[in-house]
Amino acid sequence: MGIAALIMAGSVFLSRLMGLVRDKVVSWQFGAGAESDVYFAAFVVPDFLNYLLAGGYISITLIPLLSKRFEEDEADGWRFFSAVFWWAALGIAALTAVAWIFAPELARIVGPGFSPEKQARLAHFLRIILPAQVFFLPGACVSALLYIRKQFLAPALTPLIYNGCIIAGGLLVTGRGMEGFCWGVLFGAALGSFLLPVVAARSSGSPLPEGIPAGLRLRFNLRHPLLKRLLLLALPLMLGVSIVAMDEQFVRIFGSMAGEGAVSLLSYARRIMLVPVGVVAQAAGVASFPFLAALAARGDDAGFDKTLGTALRGSMLVVIPLTAYMMAVALPTLGFIFEGGRFSAEETILAAPLLQILLLSVPFWVVQQVIGRAFYARQNTLTPAIVGTVATLAALPVYPLAVKLWGAFGVAMLTTLCLFVYTLALSWFWIRKHGTGAFDGMGHLLLKGFLLVLPGTLLAFFAVYGLPGRLPLWFPSLYAYLPAAMRHAAICGIAGVIFAVPYLLLAKLFMPEALSLRRKLKMFIRLKCLRQKLVIFIC
Repeated sequence: MGIAALIMAGSVFLSRLMGLVRDKVVSWQFGAGAESDVYFAAFVVPDFLNYLLAGGYISITLIPLLSKRFEEDEADGWRFFSAVFWWAALGIAALTAVAWIFAPELARIVGPGFSPEKQARLAHFLRIILPAQVFFLPGACVSALLYIRKQFLAPALTPLIYNGCIIAGGLLVTGRGMEGFCWGVLFGAALGSFLLPVVAARSSGSPLPEGIPAGLRLRFNLRHPLLKRLLLLALPLMLGVSIVAMDEQFVRIFGSMAGEGAVSLLSYARRIMLVPVGVVAQAAGVASFPFLAALAARGDDAGFDKTLGTALRGSMLVVIPLTAYMMAVALPTLGFIFEGGRFSAEETILAAPLLQILLLSVPFWVVQQVIGRAFYARQNTLTPAIVGTVATLAALPVYPLAVKLWGAFGVAMLTTLCLFVYTLALSWFWIRKHGTGAFDGMGHLLLKGFLLVLPGTLLAFFAVYGLPGRLPLWFPSLYAYLPAAMRHAAICGIAGVIFAVPYLLLAKLFMPEALSLRRKLKMFIRLKCLRQKLVIFIC
């Protein structure tokens, strides 16, 4: 896959791990209560600003434009970079300042179900966390420069330093609730997301690609002809990314109306759900995009449909058994990761059905990530943005009703349903415009995949909910001295074996292509196109 891709893959894995460690520290110290609810809710506004600006265009629009400009005219490339940097810095600073001033009003919007005391606490947390956005966006611009230079170490370390600072802040600042974690966010953004890329960019580093200059040359400049093109390319992406990201924010906003601890439980469950989303869904979208873009540029419609179909079917072969197994072991997984300290066994039981419902959305994540990239490869960024906007606006008035009827469980159900509707609509628009070629055989594969995992899933469920009551009788001495985390891990392992045996036997008989997927994926990632372009789109 190449050194660069390995660095980024390792970074993504370690970042996910650090995120789990961070949430483990939070759950250990504060469980699922009022303070943790306020802490998770405090990220609604900052995360939206980050998704809207930093997440919308850096990787897909700025990098290719900047790289081409450097190759054509180095001096003008620096003028373009400076214009983007200063517009980004000034724009996010202005938005942050406005949000900081109106933090009490935003707290009432973000936490409509919180008491006045919790809303005041939320406003305080917002005013600590919001300034971190000033570092994220300019830092993302500098990181884009590093990606162009194929200098990946500093961007790979960014999330590790960020999460490390949050953990350190929570552990060092005691006696002030979760305020230390909030200060950790600010310092993590300053050190990891901004200072580290700037220092790396200023140093010469390794030999650079031809036509790409070294150093960091910033001059105050707000005008450049390419800014208009960047904006036209970025706006649909910014809207589309932000709308999809609102799914997470709705969980926090409407979770505040579902009682104390609901926001925390939903956040912990969603953290685990995002692991297969990152490993399979986002990876499938990232890996398929360079291939799809190249085929679209050549006008090879048949090859495009074949590649898109391969990405969809290959991802589903992985995600169906993975999702089924994770749903079966939701309870012990939550117990293994979070239980302990102030996160009790009762909270593990409450979070388990939330995680199971959220896991149902993972296959939809796969489809929308891959189909979304297919639209981008066809240079159609508007359709995903419009579909996402309509789906989000349609769901907005339904959330209060879902909370009233089913509480936190209703929030989890509705967010899964919304993603299903969004994915269905996006697929329908694709089929209407480009035909059904990419979806050939999908219905048969989904039905067969469901039938193959069903026996193992049922057996794993029986193991998860039956063994905890029997193991103390079978191994009384061992069970008495075994820590809770180890007991949960043992249940996950036993359930995994019980799930895997019937699935592998049935797959070998009725769907052998599922077992050969590993070999196909290895061949897939070895292709030169992926080696050249993967890292650009992984950020």
